[in-house]
Amino acid sequence: MKTQSAFFRGLLMLVFISLSACTKPNPPQEPVRAVKVLVVAGDGIRSGAEYAAEVRPRVESRLGFRVGGKLLRRMVEVGQQVKAGQALAQLDAQDLRLSADAAKAQLSAAIANRDLAAADFKRYKDLREQNFISAAELERRDVSLKAAQSQVDQAQAQVSAQGNQTSYATLVADTSGVVTAVDAEPGQVLAAGTPVVRIAQDGPRDIVFSVPEDKITKLKLGSSVEVRAWANQAVYQGRVREVGAIADPVTRTFTVKVALAGTDILPLGSTVSALPQALDRTGSSVFKLPTSALQHDGKNAAVWVVERASMTVRLQPIAIATADGNEVVVSSGLVPGMEVVVAGVHVLSPGQKVTIYQQAAAPLANPAAPASALEAK
Repeated sequence: MKTQSAFFRGLLMLVFISLSACTKPNPPQEPVRAVKVLVVAGDGIRSGAEYAAEVRPRVESRLGFRVGGKLLRRMVEVGQQVKAGQALAQLDAQDLRLSADAAKAQLSAAIANRDLAAADFKRYKDLREQNFISAAELERRDVSLKAAQSQVDQAQAQVSAQGNQTSYATLVADTSGVVTAVDAEPGQVLAAGTPVVRIAQDGPRDIVFSVPEDKITKLKLGSSVEVRAWANQAVYQGRVREVGAIADPVTRTFTVKVALAGTDILPLGSTVSALPQALDRTGSSVFKLPTSALQHDGKNAAVWVVERASMTVRLQPIAIATADGNEVVVSSGLVPGMEVVVAGVHVLSPGQKVTIYQQAAAPLANPAAPASALEAK
């Protein structure tokens, strides 16, 4: 009997041990993380977009001969100031002069035929008055005279055209300005219309720069632009005169042209800085955070914010305006007074318990130490 009781007690103990081994252990508690926080405070941003720009002429003409031929000489060079009517280049006009002489000869022949037809018409008119010929015969002579006169008019027009062609052998400036480029050299055979020189006309000049497509919608015609010269740091005021309609196929940027106010004139080709007022963010309230506070989910940026009531953290989405060294400028998503975690963000999860990290104070020197010992150190 005692043996059976001992057997049953042993069996019950084995069952108890088996059930205890199958029971799932309680999960370990999430550790309380110590985090370093920064209390955010709004600050007025003092920045804006600045673009490198170039001074270009408002109107730049590419001048070429209206007739083809061999270029004999060019009388101007790049950078030379020219006046309206000044000769710029000269073609070989020998063939043009021969054509003009041929046109004059045709005119002489047409005049001779016209005079002969006029004499015949006069003679036949006298015969008609004496009823020696019919009216139809006189009409034929009248038509012949008119045809001869038309040939004379045609020949005269041809002579005038050939005369103009001869004068086109000399390329003259149609306006005053400065030569900005040379596209042909003496000895070169040119077709009609081939550019020979480029002239930047005297007058207004533009400040030209390129803007990325995410900023072009903010620039409107007539908006103010501050222009700063690199050479002497002089500041000029201008207005947007033209905004490119399509993007450059290579850079994917849009060209913007700014007209300077008043009589301000800068040297052609000089480099300046353009600061569009429409892209100026001075005065807007922003927040600066170290880059160590950022948490990225692949698309958007966020930061961990400490909830003082429960001492937990939550993820707060933010919008980044720009970067400033090792800091980022946050334009939206934060309000003054928030406590943002700036260290240890990679080990946090939503709702996790945290404590505020307090940096230990540096130990003070022993006041009882002798002065000689301190001096020795």
